[in-house]
Amino acid sequence: MDADDIFKALSDPTRRKLLDLLFEKNGQSLGELCANLDMARQSATQHLGILEAANLVTSVRRGREKLHFINPVPIHEVYERWVRKFEVQRLSLLHDLKKELEGE
Repeated sequence: MDADDIFKALSDPTRRKLLDLLFEKNGQSLGELCANLDMARQSATQHLGILEAANLVTSVRRGREKLHFINPVPIHEVYERWVRKFEVQRLSLLHDLKKELEGE
C-alpha cells in the first residue's frame, strides 16, 4: 500500500464524490457516474485514473462498457493504521469515565 497515493486520491472532493457514488451503487459506467457530476467525461476519467492508481477503484470491461467498482481495502488499511489506534484510547477513556460516574 502506498499511503501517499491513497491520501492524494482522497484529498480531492470530486474523487471522494466518485467513491461515494460507487459506494451507493457499485459497478457503474462512466456515463452513470458523470450523470451525477458537473464535469466532462474526460475530467471524470482523469479522476478515476487517480483512484485506480491508488487501488481505490477497479474496473472491468463488459463489451464496450467499462464498469467501475470501489475497493475498500486501502481505506480499511488507512483506518487501521491512522484512525483505529487513536479511537481505542478514546473509547477506553469514555468507558472508564462511565464506570466512574456510575460508581462502579
